[in-house]
Amino acid sequence: MSPSSSRPPRIGVVVVAGGSGQRLGYGMPKAQVPLAGEPMLLHTLRAVQAADIASAIVVAVPAGDTLMRGICAEFGAAVRAVDGGATRPESVRAALAVLPADLDAVLVHDAARALTPPEVFHRVAAALAAGATAVIPAVPVVDTVKDTAPVPQAESAAAERRVTGTPDRARLRAVQTPQGFDAALLRRAHQAALSFDPAAAAAVTDDAMLVESLGAEVYVVEGSQLSLKITTPLDLVLAEAILAGGHHRQEN
Repeated sequence: MSPSSSRPPRIGVVVVAGGSGQRLGYGMPKAQVPLAGEPMLLHTLRAVQAADIASAIVVAVPAGDTLMRGICAEFGAAVRAVDGGATRPESVRAALAVLPADLDAVLVHDAARALTPPEVFHRVAAALAAGATAVIPAVPVVDTVKDTAPVPQAESAAAERRVTGTPDRARLRAVQTPQGFDAALLRRAHQAALSFDPAAAAAVTDDAMLVESLGAEVYVVEGSQLSLKITTPLDLVLAEAILAGGHHRQEN
């Protein structure tokens, strides 16, 4: 990111809110699921605004959704909603298409990380301002992780997979959002992704994967344990406990 020295960098934030929420079991899109009595997306947008770095915010919502568009409307002109696509890259591209063209950087944030504290946004933005063109927040992996492969049915009926190796845990990080990028680089990466076949497009789980495919360096800053991704009922219980304890705006 290389903003003019005469002005602060202009940062846009894309919030991806197209998750189905099937594993939460509410029968509604994930970002609509109640968190402490309010839709998850409402908490997420409050977190983005609390960081106070965005010149523009665009939320990619499921096509035809009116509830989440209504939530965005509560924030007035500061937040714009756009229909997302069938895949994450399609949703981000839809949001990029309506962001201002003169942005220096874009942060892409998952609506399911509703409790991300402002400090994480600030660390990502600071790394971009210092010259990085792709930055992700992450936390160390605490579990031992195994590489595995399917077990042929003829070999064993008792197990589905077998261990093929154990990566060095010290090298591993669990990646979070917001992920920040030089605006031109992110647009170029998403343009290149248009040539992906459907299987490759569906396999994209974050925007860093797209810029990595262009050969760009991706840098890591400290994430936060509060920035958990709410995916399962247990995650929802934990997030509500954090909110009840009043710790969602603190990192300690």
